Amino acid sequence: MRAISTAIRPTPPIIGDVEWLTETFGVSESTFKPVLYTVGTFVIILIGRALVLRIVTAPGLGDPESHYRARKVVNYTATIVFLITLAFIWIDAFQNLPTYLGLVSAGIAIALADVLKNMAGWAFILTRRPFQVGDRVEVKGLKGDVVDVRLFRFTLMEVEGWVDAEQSTGRLVHVPNGFVFNNAVHNYTEGFAFIWDELPVLVTFESNWRKAEELIREVLSDAAPDVESAAGSRIRETARTYSIRVGALTPTVYVSVRDSGVLLTARYLVETRTRRGRADRIWRGILDSFDAEPTVALAYPTIRTHLADIVHLRQD
Repeated sequence: MRAISTAIRPTPPIIGDVEWLTETFGVSESTFKPVLYTVGTFVIILIGRALVLRIVTAPGLGDPESHYRARKVVNYTATIVFLITLAFIWIDAFQNLPTYLGLVSAGIAIALADVLKNMAGWAFILTRRPFQVGDRVEVKGLKGDVVDVRLFRFTLMEVEGWVDAEQSTGRLVHVPNGFVFNNAVHNYTEGFAFIWDELPVLVTFESNWRKAEELIREVLSDAAPDVESAAGSRIRETARTYSIRVGALTPTVYVSVRDSGVLLTARYLVETRTRRGRADRIWRGILDSFDAEPTVALAYPTIRTHLADIVHLRQD
């Protein structure tokens, strides 16, 4: 009887054979499995995010602003889901979370203090809403329109800077979210989009200042915006929310005296982003009115010398 010998060939590895993979890469199974699950979770969330974004930002669905907000919501949701899944993978479904946090919390607090502060600022901005995308704000001397809010910083389209009347400079300014905790946040447009503006008009002492005041009031009635009918109800509603007092909303003129003449201050409400154009229109009306009135002249710093007093001194 002839012996038949059969060669035993090694079975090729099967995809998913964790034992073979750990031997190949030289890592333990307890370490390799979380890495594998992490990569798989990342790929799944990335594909799901792309599919959802493709649906919610379809060309015929909403406007660019709604697309922007939808992208932000999808990105935030995907990030949160990924972080929670990682916690379950690497911390044994939160069973060892207290121990884990106790070991690393001190180091994280020191090394990532600014990062955590910016993340807390992001949460504060989303929940308390001191401002939102589209508002005009000022933080630590930086003025601009909020064009983006992200996890670690928000972005302003800068206004003012080297230009006048708070018009855009064209620069984007990235501000850390943590600034909202240590600095006052001035919001120009929260509640209602109007601010008070003042134009100081200085006339000479010899001018008929009452006539000048009358001319300025006429220009304001024609060129200043009709805020009472446009936003009066919105302003009073905001005043009830923040418990503030609202006086007259109509333009007015205040009179005071300066070294070089009588100061007439025109005060009026104007939309935040139309301040310069409105001031230009009012100034043109005032200059035209003064030019046509011989009893009114604009003042400027002057020095006057009384020669009669000098003559009397020499005679004495």
